[in-house]
Amino acid sequence: MLQEWEDIHAGARSDPGVMSTEINHAVGEDAVLVHHVFESPDAVGHYFATTATEHMQALTAIATPGLHLVRGTSVPAAVQDAISAKGVDAAFGEHLFGYVKRDYERPDPATSIQVTAKWTCLPGDSSHLEELTYWWQMVGTDAFSLEDGLIRFEAYQVVDEDALIIHETFESNDELKFHLTKGTAEKYKKDIDKIAAPEAYFFRGPVSWTIRTYSKFMHLPATYSSRGSNFTRPGGSMSDGLTD
Repeated sequence: MLQEWEDIHAGARSDPGVMSTEINHAVGEDAVLVHHVFESPDAVGHYFATTATEHMQALTAIATPGLHLVRGTSVPAAVQDAISAKGVDAAFGEHLFGYVKRDYERPDPATSIQVTAKWTCLPGDSSHLEELTYWWQMVGTDAFSLEDGLIRFEAYQVVDEDALIIHETFESNDELKFHLTKGTAEKYKKDIDKIAAPEAYFFRGPVSWTIRTYSKFMHLPATYSSRGSNFTRPGGSMSDGLTD
């Protein structure tokens, strides 16, 4: 499976619409976590019509695709259709609010940790989405001033679901540890847990054993990955950070 993904990585690198790509090895699992940044909605459609289609049969013969978290300022119906046509479970998140520090400077991949999660409202007679959005606004608002090392915080509303996708970038393990044990995650998790549950947590980067242990204590459905083959277009991107 890894070799097939390396071939896909090569195809993605040559695609003019792909701004960055990573093929990351899941820790303790026979799996990979894949991260792509596309230049535009048209670039997503082109990729799934070409590179993804070319390798789909070989990949599905040896592996089952997991949840795809797709984030953007907006996610047009054509993009949703192109991805859903591959028969994968996908959540499409459209940007609600957030911040980026350091003038969009790209964090050091050797030390920084990217966390992307999907939180889904608990079933009930009425929707908890507005309340869930409020609590995550509180997380972001407080984190901006209280957690200097939480350098990117973004919330996305999932299309046609009572759910949010949350993306965070931490400068280091120490910053992530503070967030989970003393920062805004610790402060607001009980409020969020009353109305929603985490469906998936994807950690990209050198997550320490201590963080992995504490994530289990917090009952986060976490998958951890170490950085594998990667490519970033010269100059970087607003999504992953700028290099110039």
